[in-house]
Amino acid sequence: MSKPQKTARLYRMAMENHVCPYGIKSKWVLEREGYTVEDHPLTTREATDAFKAEHGVKTTPQSFIGDERIGGYTDLRKHFGYDKETTSDTSYRPVIAVFAVGAALAVALSLFVYQAPFTIRTGEWFVAFSMAMLAMLKLQDVEQFSTMFVGYDLLGKKWVPYAYAYPFLEATAAVLMAGRVLPWLSIPIALFIGTIGAVSVFYAVYIQKRSIKCACVGGSANVPLGFVSLTENLAMIGMAIWMLLRPMV
Repeated sequence: MSKPQKTARLYRMAMENHVCPYGIKSKWVLEREGYTVEDHPLTTREATDAFKAEHGVKTTPQSFIGDERIGGYTDLRKHFGYDKETTSDTSYRPVIAVFAVGAALAVALSLFVYQAPFTIRTGEWFVAFSMAMLAMLKLQDVEQFSTMFVGYDLLGKKWVPYAYAYPFLEATAAVLMAGRVLPWLSIPIALFIGTIGAVSVFYAVYIQKRSIKCACVGGSANVPLGFVSLTENLAMIGMAIWMLLRPMV
């Protein structure tokens, strides 16, 4: 005997000049869970407003399973257990992504240039590429980054313009180090910002015992200040010292 077919109703905005992305994703989630979706596109502003008034809701899309209104896309994800309720949304995923992509790029470039995956340049490129991507994340919203940064950086607290300059300095050092270009500029930058950063993180986390968010991946992620940021700064210092001791590739 076949199982009864699971059906769901979805009302979503799908106008000529605007198709709601959450509506598309809601349909995908329902189908992923094995539901046959009765799709009801709301193709005009009037139809959308009428639907909201009829069901007493403020937003679309809206999903219904049987007689139960599940709600919008976020409600749908919670209904199927995709988003667990937690006391903390701390995540190291952005950092893992940066380091994983940085390592992959370094290995790929080493294979292309030296026909070997692991060379001295692989390590150098890994540090430089990771620095560049971390700087890029900070540059997405310099204002938000600087706000978090001055909360623990010793120089940023005393001189706020440094907090705005930091992502640009890190990006500059990373790009120059990747190509070993202008070492007289990249090495002092990396030593300067890396040393101040390492001391600041160590003081805030291990001396003051503060529990705060790290600005290392920009202002949007919730990565705790500590080992990750300290590693970022120590890597910059190490790369600068390495380039001083080994000036030629």
